[in-house]
Amino acid sequence: MVLNQATDYALRAVACLVRHQGEKVEAQQIAREEVIPMRFLLKIMPSLIKAGIVRSIRGAGGGYQLAKKPKEITFLEVVEAIEGPLAINKCLLDYAACNKKGAPACSIHQALARIQGKLVEALREQNFANL
Repeated sequence: MVLNQATDYALRAVACLVRHQGEKVEAQQIAREEVIPMRFLLKIMPSLIKAGIVRSIRGAGGGYQLAKKPKEITFLEVVEAIEGPLAINKCLLDYAACNKKGAPACSIHQALARIQGKLVEALREQNFANL
């Protein structure tokens, strides 16, 4: 499993805003400090805004700020804002996706569900205050 590039950029953009907490940060500054292509940054920021992680400041001299305290923003929240619900196998999101038609009784499904639970919990425990 590999998180997509947009998720990596989103994590770094939030980390940048944490470093500049309380300040308005222009997109160009985030892109420069985190080495994120501007087109990617402008594509991911709306998802972070929609998730309530980031706030947009419009107008001349606009930019971005955190919408929450760093300790309230988890890695899981950022990952899900960009990628949607986390699942290491599609049957963990939708039993109908199981070609075996028996996900609840499938030992592979049960093992993957335990692994996914640990991954979700680890991402939920990691917040931006303890970076």
